[in-house]
Amino acid sequence: MLTTVLRLAQVAGVTRMDIPLLLGTVFSEDRSRASVIGYALHFVNGQVFALGYAAIFYAVGEAGWLFGMALGLVHAAFAGGALVNILLPAVHPRMGTRWTDASASPLLEPPGFMLWNYGRHTALVTVIAHVAYGGLVGGFAAGL
Repeated sequence: MLTTVLRLAQVAGVTRMDIPLLLGTVFSEDRSRASVIGYALHFVNGQVFALGYAAIFYAVGEAGWLFGMALGLVHAAFAGGALVNILLPAVHPRMGTRWTDASASPLLEPPGFMLWNYGRHTALVTVIAHVAYGGLVGGFAAGL
């Protein structure tokens, strides 16, 4: 769900962020190979996060699409605010940082504040995609 929404937004020109490419270029400079690796990693991450959501539903004793959407909002705040914006540029071997100088030529630009380097609507699309993902996981967990 999340990958599909973000990919549709990319095709529609709303964002330039490509999460599979961001993930895959950690392991390969070749963009085609990086995309394949990234899609596999993003799929696995989706399954792991779904299990995390399920653990929260189990611990609270309640599941549903609304609760899932709330978890998706928290997930988006963490993923877009801390993980991609701050941590990823610090550890990604092929991503520039705001301190990258002219002598370097990174494969990817840093996301920037509120992910704006990938488009002004990227943060909004990211939140919508994560909330939709949470709602879907919550709905399935509740048996709806």
